[in-house]
Amino acid sequence: MTATEKFTKGMATVASDIAQGFFEITHNGFALLGLAVMFAVITLTARPEIRQAGEVQLMSWLQSRQTVVTGIVGDTEAVERATAANPQSLPKQQAAVAFWLSKKYNVAPEPLSALVAEAFEIGARAKIDPTLILAIMAIESGFNPFAQSPVGAQGLMQVMTKIHSDKYMGFGGKLAAFDPVSNLRVGVKVLQECVARAGSIEGGLKLYVGAGNLEDDGGYTAKVLAEHNRLLMVSTGRSAPVTEPRLIPAKQAPVEAPTEIAPEVVASVLNS
Repeated sequence: MTATEKFTKGMATVASDIAQGFFEITHNGFALLGLAVMFAVITLTARPEIRQAGEVQLMSWLQSRQTVVTGIVGDTEAVERATAANPQSLPKQQAAVAFWLSKKYNVAPEPLSALVAEAFEIGARAKIDPTLILAIMAIESGFNPFAQSPVGAQGLMQVMTKIHSDKYMGFGGKLAAFDPVSNLRVGVKVLQECVARAGSIEGGLKLYVGAGNLEDDGGYTAKVLAEHNRLLMVSTGRSAPVTEPRLIPAKQAPVEAPTEIAPEVVASVLNS
């Protein structure tokens, strides 16, 4: 064997040894990494308080980074306070009502979906048609949770907060009148009492609007019941108009232009 061949064989042996050593090191390294990950998972599973502390620290870091990037101070609990729901997650009947109301009143379907779901749930408990509850909200406030009338009726269902302040105690006080769900629940309770007193839906609506002792309620009951009928149609899969039909005024007779009087006639009258 020549010196060149010996040198080549030696280099090949060295290269093989290096490759084998690198494989063993990396293999052992990955094994150690796997053991470390497994140990971390077992630790976090057995010690949930460590996991929770880590999640809090991670969320705090992410939130601080978001503030730096956007310049907006975030609030991770805001989504929990939001009165909204995915309309696609509602039953077909409720989703149809939510989308119809959204289109008619120019309100986002997500908050309307939460209100529709709540109306159907509380309506079943109170034995009141949920579409009637939604019709009252539509006529009273147009789904504006911050609406207030000149006489002090507030929120979605325009409840007289001063009169029914006791009903808000279970929600933390009268400021809950501007929380959509709280206002809805109190409003349904008031409506339930009005219907029980009057003995009928029509009479209950007159009491609800404060016209129980009046002959005329200003068309309130008719408006609510008309909207109720439209919502019933939508909830049963039928189509209902989103816009009210416009009344075309009767054609008026053309007004004749005044007849001009000749100047010489005017002069003769003045000189006579």
